[in-house]
Amino acid sequence: MLLEAALGHRQPAPSGLLFHSDRGSQYASGEYQKALQQATIMGSMSRRGNCWDNAVAESFFGTLKTELIHPRIFSTRTVARTIIAEWIEVFYNRQRLHSTLGYLPPVQFEDNYWLSLEGLKAA
Repeated sequence: MLLEAALGHRQPAPSGLLFHSDRGSQYASGEYQKALQQATIMGSMSRRGNCWDNAVAESFFGTLKTELIHPRIFSTRTVARTIIAEWIEVFYNRQRLHSTLGYLPPVQFEDNYWLSLEGLKAA
């Protein structure tokens, strides 16, 4: 489950987390909503048929398709899943520079954020 993977990187999970998704059946399911509740995460869903509510996700998937998926043909679904997961975890999150994050990779941006909070606590 995507939620478990995200929380696996953040133990213990910080308070005040919000999980925003579209209205896909997997996110609306009772099982998923229960998992959010158990992790004390507030769920948020976009309005029906409104891609603007989910602009960050839409942008990510556009980048994924442009940079990785459209230039190639995968031999199997398993190969596709493996390559996509590696692209996300190794390249997109840890190496790819994001202009909206001050030209930092997301992992570095998040690390800097938590360090800045620690600095505020120490002050």
